[in-house]
Amino acid sequence: MSQQDDLVAMGRRLLMNNNRQAPIVMVRGEGCALFDADGRRYLDMTAGVAVSILGHGHPGLADAIAAQARRLVHVSNLYYIQAQLEFAEALSRRAFHGRAFFCNSGTEANEAALKLARRYQAVAKKQPERTEFVSFENSFHGRTFGSVSATYKAKYREPFGPVVPGVEFVRFNDVADLRAKFSDEVCAILVESIQGEGGIRPLSQEFFAAARELTESTGALLVVDEIQAGMGRTGKWCGYQHYGIRPDITTLAKPLAGGIPLGAMLCTEEVAKAIHPGMHGTTFGGGPLACAVAIAVIDTIEREGLLAHVVEVGDYFQGKLQELAKKHEAIVDVRGKGLMLAAELDSADLAKLTGQEMLKRKILINVTSDTVLRFLPPFILQKEHVDQAIAALDEIFTEHANSTAVGNTREVGGQVRG
Repeated sequence: MSQQDDLVAMGRRLLMNNNRQAPIVMVRGEGCALFDADGRRYLDMTAGVAVSILGHGHPGLADAIAAQARRLVHVSNLYYIQAQLEFAEALSRRAFHGRAFFCNSGTEANEAALKLARRYQAVAKKQPERTEFVSFENSFHGRTFGSVSATYKAKYREPFGPVVPGVEFVRFNDVADLRAKFSDEVCAILVESIQGEGGIRPLSQEFFAAARELTESTGALLVVDEIQAGMGRTGKWCGYQHYGIRPDITTLAKPLAGGIPLGAMLCTEEVAKAIHPGMHGTTFGGGPLACAVAIAVIDTIEREGLLAHVVEVGDYFQGKLQELAKKHEAIVDVRGKGLMLAAELDSADLAKLTGQEMLKRKILINVTSDTVLRFLPPFILQKEHVDQAIAALDEIFTEHANSTAVGNTREVGGQVRG
């Protein structure tokens, strides 16, 4: 057995059976490449599910981690933390002017947002009975009890029921359904600017505007989940910035610190007044190490012009996917923005096969919502990487079409000839 086989066997023996890992052990990375325990190289088009936006082994991140580790790794939130303050200011200038709460993950950021929305209605609006949330079909907001309760797919909620009550699910981008299900009992609308787990589905301008209008009409809050779409993945710091509509609360996480766990909930000054000391907290959130690295991530994005690069390479990638869709009927839709892209296929079986075949070709992609190929590569992706992935997809779809055609010609009168 190889070293990798030994490690995979160890994982199957020691780890909880909650992930569906490929039998691969990644041991190091370089740029857009990952290397397994047996030395094989893979093109990474997932970035750790939208996390490693500067790629792997980035020297700037390594230097930031080392420098901060020599100064201070952890201190509690009983004191102000310099790196946390500087990062809060950096986010305020770029993404959301207001107050910040730092945590460790996206689900924690959304959990804080849900609690804050209810508290705001009780304190600011004097309406503690307003406890309902509007979420959307195909939404994904996390796995803690509050955030999973606002997550649409039953497979995430039902095994742990009863979940937190009071969540109404509305058809995504359906203005009529939103208006019909919205009421004075709603304390907040929770929406992703681009649904990630739900299949890379961007908000429509009309729908986002309707959500803002409805919340303003009753004093409900508009909460935008930017866990996947934020920190520049769409070419702007937050996905909602493409629409000219500002939420009351936004949540960020995955790429904030380039792979070091960090989440953030950002809210307006008015909404922040609903929380007083001791009501909500975290031990590790916003620690000096994570925040120092997050500052380095922002500095690198700006110094290397990566927002513009995301738009340029993202447009190129989307154009190549659209060309592929014209060639292969199996691709029924191409959508997304920046380097948050999807190709939807006409069958779950083909999507699963495509993911497996790309892995054989040492290209890492992700299949979500059964039929959607999801691309969330590092921001440093180059056009030659796109060409490599497109060529592999073209080959896979061509082989599938040819095998299907051969299978069809063997069927005569409902029978199969040998």
